Amino acid sequence: MNSAGQLTLAVALSILPFLIGCQSMTSDSITVETPIAETPQYEALSKSVRERLLADKKVDLAGIKVVSNAGTVYLSGTVKSLDARQQAIKIAWEVRGVKSVINTLEVEK
Repeated sequence: MNSAGQLTLAVALSILPFLIGCQSMTSDSITVETPIAETPQYEALSKSVRERLLADKKVDLAGIKVVSNAGTVYLSGTVKSLDARQQAIKIAWEVRGVKSVINTLEVEK
């Protein structure tokens, strides 16, 4: 096997552990791997984000699914407007412990 083939194989094998235990979320041809199971610590972060989303009175954010892993919060589901989508992202970023937000929220048509 040539060195380019070895490099490709090494890269593929190195990301394999990260793909195990994840599910795919697709939005506008972008695929995001989302954790299927959360540790108690990550569940607590997801719960904090979810509670903040539900407490928001500006827009309806009840249809948003929240999953987290190692400080990354994954938002999925459908919202009624672009404003609602932006509000959900803003709220998620404001929660203590959030290091990044992966947004696959779709706006109703």
